[in-house]
Parts: sequence; C-alpha cells; structure tokens
Amino acid sequence: MKRVAVLVLITILALTAATFAAPRRGGTLRVGLNADPPNMDPHQSTAAVDRQVFQNLYDKLVDINKDLEIVPMLALSWTVAEGGRVYTFRLRPNVVFHDGTPFNAEAVKANFDRMMDRSFNSPRFSEINLVSAVQVVDPLTVRITLQKPYSPFLSILADRAGMMVSPQAAQRLGRNMAREPVGTGPYKFVEKRPQERIVLEKFDRHWDSTAGNTQQIIYRPFTDENARLANLRAGELDIIDAVSPVEVPKLKTDPVLKLSEVVGLEWQGMWIQVETGIFSNRALRQALNATIDRPTLVRVIFGETAVPANGPFPPGMFTYNIPSNARIPERSLDLARQKLREGGQPNGFAFTLKVTPGRVPQQVAQVIQSMAADVGIRINVEIVEFGALLSQLDAHRFDAALLGWSGRPDPDANIYGFFVTGGGLNNSAYANPKVDTMLDAARILTTQDQRRRAYQDVMNALNEDLPYLFLWWPKNYKVYSPKLQGYVHVPDGMMRFRHVWLNP
Repeated sequence: MKRVAVLVLITILALTAATFAAPRRGGTLRVGLNADPPNMDPHQSTAAVDRQVFQNLYDKLVDINKDLEIVPMLALSWTVAEGGRVYTFRLRPNVVFHDGTPFNAEAVKANFDRMMDRSFNSPRFSEINLVSAVQVVDPLTVRITLQKPYSPFLSILADRAGMMVSPQAAQRLGRNMAREPVGTGPYKFVEKRPQERIVLEKFDRHWDSTAGNTQQIIYRPFTDENARLANLRAGELDIIDAVSPVEVPKLKTDPVLKLSEVVGLEWQGMWIQVETGIFSNRALRQALNATIDRPTLVRVIFGETAVPANGPFPPGMFTYNIPSNARIPERSLDLARQKLREGGQPNGFAFTLKVTPGRVPQQVAQVIQSMAADVGIRINVEIVEFGALLSQLDAHRFDAALLGWSGRPDPDANIYGFFVTGGGLNNSAYANPKVDTMLDAARILTTQDQRRRAYQDVMNALNEDLPYLFLWWPKNYKVYSPKLQGYVHVPDGMMRFRHVWLNP
C-alpha cells in the first residue's frame, strides 16, 4: 500500500509540474478565418475579420480582458480629470515599431492626427471626433483633451482607434499601409496573398518577453464552413474563428477537438440603403420587416447558437433589457400589407439582397426570401465576395445586404458610428437629426440608468425608421486542437495569440 501511495504521489507531482511548465517556444500556429481580411491598416479597416490579425500585429493603448475590464497595454497607467474631459496616459518605455522607430508620446499624437485628418477619411473619426487636443507632455506622457465628457473613450482605445501604427511608415506609405502594415505587436507582417494566406513572424524586439511563443502565425481564409472545420480535423489548422451552427451540438461531445462558447457582443441582420432606390420609402422598409419571423429564422438556421434580436445590444450588455431592444416584434402579414399600401406598392415590389459567400448567409437569405414572398415582396439574392461587399456598402451601392458587427464592450461602439449622420460605419446613409442629438447625449452620460434611458429613445426611432433590421445575436464559438495551449476566449471574439503555445 505504501508503494502504491508513493507512486500515486509521484504521478500527481509530475502532472502538476507539467501543468505549470513554461510554455514551449517555436512552431507555426495555423489559423482558419471565415473570410479574407481586406485591409491591414487599423485606421482604414471596417471588417471584423481584419481585427483577428490586428490582435497580434498591433499593440493598443489599452486592451480588455476576458471579464471586459480595461487593462494596460502601451499605456501603463492613466488619470482622468476635469469631469471626464482630460485623459493623461503614462506610456510604456522601450517600445519600438517593427521598422525600428521608437514608440513614444509623439507617435501617439501622430496616430491621432492621422485618424482625425478629414482628407484621410478614416472610419475611426466618428469614434474619436470628441478629441479636441493631443498634447505631448514629455516623451512618455501624452494628454488627450475632449470637447466634453465621453464615457466610452477608454473602450474605444481598446480597439482599432487605440492601435498604434508607425508614423514614419504611415508618412511613407499613406493608404498603402494596408498592404505593408507596421505596428508594435509581438508579431510583424511578412506577406499577404489575397484569398490564400497572411503570414506574421515573431518580432524579437517586442517589449513583452513572454509574448510570441510561436515563431510564426499563418492565417488562411475559408468561406466554406465545412472546409474550415475539415481542415481543422485533418490537422491542417490549429484553431478556427467560427463554426457552422449545425456542428455545435456534435462538437460539444467531440473526443478530440475543443469547443469554447461565450456570450458575445455581436449583432447580425440586414442593412437597408435608405438614401435612394426602393427603400427610400420608409413604409416599404416597415413592410419587409413585418414579414420576418425572427424566432423561426433563428430556430431553423441557428438552433441553440443564437437568439432573436431587435437591436444592437446583445444579452450580457447592460443596455440589453431596454424594451425597444429586447422586445422581438411578431411577424404580421396584415401589417406588411398595410405598409405596402401606404408605400404605394400594394402588390409588392422587388429588390436585391446581397450576401457574402458561405452556406449560412445564403440559408438566411433564402428563409427571408420565402417569408417576404407571402406578401408579394420579391427578393433577388446576389452573392458578393466579402471585400467587394464592404466597398459597395461604403459607397451605398446596394438595396439591402446581410452583414453584421462583431461588437464592442461599450454600447456606444455598437450603435453610434452606424446611425449618426455621416458616421464612418453608416452604410445605410441614414440621417435623423433627432437621433444624432440623442446619440451625442448618450455619450456624455455617466450612469448606466441614464444611458439606458437615452438609448431607449434612440431605439424607438430606429425601430420606426428601420435603416437596419436586427435579426439575431450569435453566441461566440472558437474550435481548436488540443495542441493549442494557453488560449483565452475573450467575449469580443478576437483571437489573441500573444501567450499561446503549441505542444507537439
């Protein structure tokens, strides 16, 4: 018995030592993405899939952790003064960009100047448009002054607006930085072959000596969900960023692959171009909306992997339970016919719905197509490559399009830039001065109750005007090989590989 006890103790100690062993260094991490990232410049990017690469290519002033708390990154600490108008950041020393130039307060100022330059037309402008001054206090201290208090400011800096690019490279490359990105992250850019792969390599001069355990990261796009999962099963990939809803129940009991599920920050649905064309008629937008049975759509396509939506604030966000966001409208063909008559199209009308490649978006389009046909609304479904669709949305060259948003931890970033007049993400070309005023007001309020009331008024207007049809809130999934160690699934869905490693 004593011999058995000793052997058990030795085994336990061995397992414990293995559990806390230092991460392995080297190897190539292979990542499957649901689309080809179209833009590698964070100050020009509008696609969620770009941000998957950005997490490892760029450092931000601050980041978020798995509990959605703001944590230091390039900024070691900060203070807030003058009623929330002045932020003073103390920066991390001895940081260099991938081109060898120093990161300092001058670099932070240059990054903000770049995003705020109206001729540069950055989508980040609407996120930081309350910045009135950026002052270099000393080489490692920068002071940012806002026109008025802005509750979401730190959360904005935890994403693309806080990602720092090399000022020297930005000056030299201009918009071509999208093809030759230069940041300070633990991995530097090597190459991008469109629709084939993006290669990053460990940056040996990164400030965090514990980051960058793998020597290389290769991202490969797979618009086909089955192909993406098949490559993971075959050992050609180590992790994938999304999985088909029908695979989730099987993956929960998979003996090999690991499935991670979190409550996400994402919303999905349909953009409606309201400036010109058939949907400049609000009654026709209302007619289409009334034909859609959201619970049925979610049950048929997504099962347990999503919930019906009617707003930009998914479960888990403190603004979720405002009535105009959480209350799901019932399908009403009588209402749809009434709105068709009001819109001057009693027999229905036709429009084109653009979708990205992939089985799920096409299935969603087909279900909506069938529902709308019950009142004579005829939908032509057009499949458009992801990057091309983004360009068409930016230029407002569409009737309607299925595309969503990956979500942010603060409610402002899930609504403001999409629906404020001239917002950098306002694909519908929506303009409502009353909504603008309410959105601006919500930005300066400090308590959650105040902000809930402000967003309730905004959502009442959006539910009437319908520049976007919110349809479902997805849960967030990642699937990965047991070889991948140390992975932490953050609710924003972005894959951070700074401290992961690969076992043989």
